[in-house]
Amino acid sequence: MATGRTHRPATRSRGIPEATVARLPLYLRALTALSERSVPTVSSEELAAAAGVNSAKLRKDFSYLGSYGTRGVGYDVEYLVYQISRELGLTQDWPVVIVGIGNLGAALANYGGFASRGFRVAALIDADPAMAGKPVAGIPVQHTDELEKIIKDNGVSIGVIATPAGAAQQVCDRLVAAGVTSILNFAPTVLSVPDGVDVRKVDLSIELQILAFHEQRKAGEETAAGDGALPAAHPRDDSADQGPDGDVPAVMPA
Repeated sequence: MATGRTHRPATRSRGIPEATVARLPLYLRALTALSERSVPTVSSEELAAAAGVNSAKLRKDFSYLGSYGTRGVGYDVEYLVYQISRELGLTQDWPVVIVGIGNLGAALANYGGFASRGFRVAALIDADPAMAGKPVAGIPVQHTDELEKIIKDNGVSIGVIATPAGAAQQVCDRLVAAGVTSILNFAPTVLSVPDGVDVRKVDLSIELQILAFHEQRKAGEETAAGDGALPAAHPRDDSADQGPDGDVPAVMPA
């Protein structure tokens, strides 16, 4: 079986914008749900609604893949599942290590969605000697002293960091030095990595703070409306956070 060490997704070489890449998992999730219901075809409007984007954006995204659908019929669901899975590199095995097996790391280890999406948890690693050998999700935890050997033996190119913030950069440096070229960072800190290493950051506290902002704004608008005044307009300026093709990249999908 192929590993992440020898195969890389073709998206960059084919010039697919990063914002489009960020939406592909959303399309795949919606298409997988349709496939599980044995739905043979889907229109761009239906699929766009299920993925939470507009249909024009979806058709543009699919044009990068060479998929244009059939007028009056729509898109073949099974073919699109295969095509997007192949583009994302999910038709092969990607061994992953999770470093930091606290509450969050243990929850990630127990997440059943990895295997069904082409990711195999090859090892769980923690710095606490007391954790060594303890099974989590059926996998014995290994000490960080073994990190480099584990990465080499399993051909790992994707690492997940779920350590406290203070340990994250050191763990990141060791992962990169051992050959890991893609990192998913759950630690509440910004990691410094060399060129050629991709980092995706997931910070739940930031997402909650953004939601709190929107809740506060909605409460203010309701108060103003209750006072008989029209709520102030809040024009959106996307120029500061747009992706390469003018779209805001999606947060890491579930």
